Amino acid sequence: MKFKKVVSAVLLAAMTMTCMAGCGSNSDSQSGSGSSNSSSGSGDTIKIGGIGPVTGSAAVYGMAVKNGAELAVKEINAAGGINGAQIEFDFQDDENDAEKAVNAYNTLKDWGTQAVLGTVTSAPCVAVGEVAQADNTFLLTPSGTAVDCVKYDNAFRVCFSDPMQGLESAKYIGEHNLATKVAAIYDSSDVYSSGIYEAFVKEAANQNFEIVAAEAFTKESNSDFSVQLQKAKDAGAELVFLPFYYTEASLVLKQAAGMNYSPMFFGCDGMDGILAVKGFDAELANDLVFLSPFTPTSEDEAIQKFVTDFQEAYGETPNQFAADAYDGIYAIKAAMEQAKVTPDMSVTDICDALKTAMTEITIDGVTAKSLTWEASGEPSKEPMVVKIADGDYAVVE
Repeated sequence: MKFKKVVSAVLLAAMTMTCMAGCGSNSDSQSGSGSSNSSSGSGDTIKIGGIGPVTGSAAVYGMAVKNGAELAVKEINAAGGINGAQIEFDFQDDENDAEKAVNAYNTLKDWGTQAVLGTVTSAPCVAVGEVAQADNTFLLTPSGTAVDCVKYDNAFRVCFSDPMQGLESAKYIGEHNLATKVAAIYDSSDVYSSGIYEAFVKEAANQNFEIVAAEAFTKESNSDFSVQLQKAKDAGAELVFLPFYYTEASLVLKQAAGMNYSPMFFGCDGMDGILAVKGFDAELANDLVFLSPFTPTSEDEAIQKFVTDFQEAYGETPNQFAADAYDGIYAIKAAMEQAKVTPDMSVTDICDALKTAMTEITIDGVTAKSLTWEASGEPSKEPMVVKIADGDYAVVE
């Protein structure tokens, strides 16, 4: 397979250090400081909230989303805003916790948010979706992949859904003849992981490989994978599918190496960031393959401008989560312009208008060209495949 460089390990390490030091509020130039709550906006600004983890183990995702969104807000405001109104943006930390995500949503509601970019991860997104639906508040998640993240008509997403990732992973493995015997290890306590796994198993029945081992773990047992790996090894699995996040994946790769088991490992977008795990030997991730929606090395002019501007603003190369958030803010802008949203409109009137407007817009984003949405909340775009080679990310051509 041919492949090209995507993101350097040094820059990703820098990103992780930035993420772990991050706090829950956004930059002074963008954050809202108001605390009043009303059914309609006030003044001449449009308030957009954001929710995601900027502290804790998933901070690399939340900080990327926060930064990508803030960059888009700055660009839009410099270009005249939305229908002549400037954007105020306030990003709240949920620590990748459903209860804290609802608390963050309520904080934004008290602030007067008129739309929400969030949340970043699936379980918090589903929890926030329940209360936002009751309030009829518009939600656009950049990276919440669970099916239920967009179960209501007020919710849309920029990223791929879990079933789509599972289906496309199985198709890629089968169509490229990567293995005849495949094992799967998944987190049964996580909707992201289990959702991808279920779709993977369903599509595997249509492919030319056999799932010879399927082993689960939970958040209470996510540090020792020796039993799962031993079963995969004993079953002769040539490839192990890992539909979960990079923190646990780094342990799987380390423990597999310790037992002299070296199958191909294949994951999904949760792998983005594995090379930045503190103390992780990047060589252990060589040949790891995963799906991703974004490449910063594209020759596309818009993508290169985004990458350059992001690097200048934050001193790091943007990952897919930053790109999804950047596109998300521009999608909200396009939909609000299509719906002729003004700052004095009520939250529920804005939401009702955006439900239709989102299905009418097309944006040329950094995650896809001609990006559109269905009334179901799902986007239309194609995935790409990333492989780690020589301790760095690469795109499989």
